Amino acid sequence: MKNGQKGLIALTPLIVMLVVFLVGSLIAGDFYRIPISLAFLVATIYAILIAPEKGLARNVEKFSQGAGSTRILYMIWIFILAGAFATSAKAMGAVDATVELALRAIPSRFVPAGIFLATCFISMSIGTSVGTIVALTPVVTGLAVEMGVDTAWMVAIVVGGAFFGDNLSFISDTTIAATQTQGCAMRDKFRTNLRLVAPAAIITLLVYILYGSGFGEVTSVDSTSADIVKVLPYALVIILALVGVNVLIVLTCGIVATGIIGVGVGEVAFFDFTASMGEGMCSMGELIIVTMLAGGLLELVKAGGGLDYLIRGVTRNIRNRRGGEGAIALLTMLSNVCTANNTIAILTIGDIARDISQKFGISPRRSASIIDTTSCFVQGVLPYGAQLLMASGLAKVSPVAIIPHLYYPACIGLMVAISIIFNNKGINHTKN
Repeated sequence: MKNGQKGLIALTPLIVMLVVFLVGSLIAGDFYRIPISLAFLVATIYAILIAPEKGLARNVEKFSQGAGSTRILYMIWIFILAGAFATSAKAMGAVDATVELALRAIPSRFVPAGIFLATCFISMSIGTSVGTIVALTPVVTGLAVEMGVDTAWMVAIVVGGAFFGDNLSFISDTTIAATQTQGCAMRDKFRTNLRLVAPAAIITLLVYILYGSGFGEVTSVDSTSADIVKVLPYALVIILALVGVNVLIVLTCGIVATGIIGVGVGEVAFFDFTASMGEGMCSMGELIIVTMLAGGLLELVKAGGGLDYLIRGVTRNIRNRRGGEGAIALLTMLSNVCTANNTIAILTIGDIARDISQKFGISPRRSASIIDTTSCFVQGVLPYGAQLLMASGLAKVSPVAIIPHLYYPACIGLMVAISIIFNNKGINHTKN
């Protein structure tokens, strides 16, 4: 069998996963009826059966290498601690107290816009979308219930704002990966990137202001019941994240603070607190399963030559600068779909993007901006990406229910497309 045919076949497990999930959900008429974990399981079994390694044991071993990689296990640690923190904080009243304080401080009509701005600031400061989602999703979930609005819609505000910082922050791993692979200074990439995404952020903010104007004032909040002490675990998590503490340490400190405050003020008994931690960890079970299945499946796709096949196909017929920029964006999108991790996607195609940029006169800061923004767009709407899985797990909603409300990721994807299509230097530039 030719290499091209092998590469194409190696990609088919991803198609199987999408077909099982999307077609099954459409037939059922409900996106909650087909678990995404089941779709990954079916695709994984298929991928193992068609994998190029000889023998079932070798194929399972290759899958296990991907499922148990350092990157996957690190994500699982975050999921476990996040579940323990979110549930224990809720048990001691931190969510209710934070919601009440927020509703007292911000008029209801400005809550969506306020959440978006706060999320953008926090994600920009800490440089991680996952950390931002972990800190704010429980709060907005409580706000959604209190205000009587769709939980998925409120959670989407946080997910969108989280990618603002993931895309722009100087300490974001995607920014570091993009600038290092393309050979440009962070400040240059930031300036170029800001011109690209600032209109998207402004449009999104205006949408939230417009939506918020239809909200009625919340009158059911008991202004005397909010206890600022119960808000301290969330404040601690945000502050530690802002100063650059590792997310695992941040979440551990949050759990300890929740226990000390909750038991200390008599809000929750010690063993009820430990039980809530266990409940939170167990609630992450499906998320952990999906993460491991995705890691193993994508390892098989890569080992079978699926990514190489995509790269060769996309770069075959490039003719000018506009085509070069489009190829970089398309490669980033396809790599991100295959890896479910925007940083890994950037590292995967970084050298290729740099070669394309040099051949067609695309500046390093422009190519860095394209791959970073495109990866954040794809990762922001990927139902099996860590960010949406985390947000949906904490909010107890389907990741598919969140996707239609992701205005900011959709806007930055549109801005990338517009900037490439209307690149007035792209038509006649044919440097070889």
